Amino acid sequence: MERITVGIGGFSSEVGKTTLMCELLRACPGWEAIKLTRGHYRSCGKSAHTCCVSHLLSDEPVIVSGRKQTDVPGKDTGRYWAAGASNVHWVIVTDRQVERGIKLALERVQAPGVFIEGNSFLKFVDVDFAVMVARAGGGKVKPSARRALASTSALYLFDDAGDVATPARERFQQWRETSADGALMDGLPVYTSAELPQLIACVRALRAPVIA
Repeated sequence: MERITVGIGGFSSEVGKTTLMCELLRACPGWEAIKLTRGHYRSCGKSAHTCCVSHLLSDEPVIVSGRKQTDVPGKDTGRYWAAGASNVHWVIVTDRQVERGIKLALERVQAPGVFIEGNSFLKFVDVDFAVMVARAGGGKVKPSARRALASTSALYLFDDAGDVATPARERFQQWRETSADGALMDGLPVYTSAELPQLIACVRALRAPVIA
C-alpha cells in the first residue's frame, strides 16, 4: 500500500517533537503514528532497572500496535491517540534493528498517511517530507540529528522561552552564525510556531507516490 510518510525528528530530546507531531495529527484526521525508540541491551552503562526499554528488547524488533497496548496516559503514544491518531505503533529496537523495525511497522500502516517520530530511521526510509524540530535558541545537535539533516525538508522552531524581546527566528539565526552545525541547515525553510498553519498546509499538500 502506498502512503504519505512524514518524519518528525529533533536536535535532541525534549525539543518539542511530540508536541509538533500531535499538532500535525490533529490537522490530518485518520493518519497513523509511529514512535521509534532505540534501546541498548547491557551496553549503555545503565542497569535494566534504570534503562526505560532495555527489558523490552529482543533478538528481533519489538512492535506494539493498537489502542489497548499503546494508549498509555502520559506517554508519547498516549498523546498520539489523544491527538486523533487512527492507530499507533511503538517500535522498540537496538541500533542494528532500526531498518527492519521501521519497515515492519510501515507494513502495518493502513491509513493514507503516517507520521514517524525519530531521527535514525531516515537512514533507511525515503519519506515524502521530514521536519527537524529545534529550540529557537539552537543548542546541541546530537549525532543522529546531524545525519538526519541530510534528509530534512524543513526546520520547525519550538519556542518555550515565553515573551522575549528577540523573535524566535532571529535567535535561531544568531545561534546558526556561531555554531559549527549551522551550515548543515543552509537552504532549509524555517517555520516558527506562528507559522504552523503554513507547515500544516505543506503536509496536507503532499500526495502519495505513484508507482509506474
